[in-house]
Amino acid sequence: MSTPIADPPPLSGDMTMSEVLRACPGAQRALFARYHIGGCSSCGFRPDETLAGVCARNDNIPVEEAIAHIQASHQSDASLQISPRDFATLRSERPGLKILDARTREEHEAVCIPGSQLITQELIQSIFASADKTQPLVIYDHQGARSLDAVAYFVGHGFSEAKCLAGGIDAYSEQVDPSLPRYRIELED
Repeated sequence: MSTPIADPPPLSGDMTMSEVLRACPGAQRALFARYHIGGCSSCGFRPDETLAGVCARNDNIPVEEAIAHIQASHQSDASLQISPRDFATLRSERPGLKILDARTREEHEAVCIPGSQLITQELIQSIFASADKTQPLVIYDHQGARSLDAVAYFVGHGFSEAKCLAGGIDAYSEQVDPSLPRYRIELED
């Protein structure tokens, strides 16, 4: 059971970082891992800055090289994701499926996927100590970006069947369960 996650649209140097991150949610993690870009305030970038601009001010990294790395990382990220429809099928096949919410407590209390648990440090320790690492585990967030980091953490600790929900609770609500309210997070200026 694996509906392929769509390939990213072609990337270009004139795309803003906001557009790049929408196309490839793991792009910031990929850029940080290879080039130390975007992980902290000293190496960060603005959402309206172009990919070419980010590459130019970071040792003139060839834009095509950065794009190739982001796209290769996107393919790796895709292997860690489960589509909303495949997730719904998995839930029906495995009623005890462990579902973890990587959002804030406020978001979880406002709307959550039934049966999910909010990730806390205590919950992580409990799962690491007692859960079967070969059983499926699904992590979600609002729109699918943060949960990629969380699932990579679990996979790195031996949870071979850990997946993140592609598009997060937002996509799940849109594609599978419209009874779950969709929401937007307003960012402060």
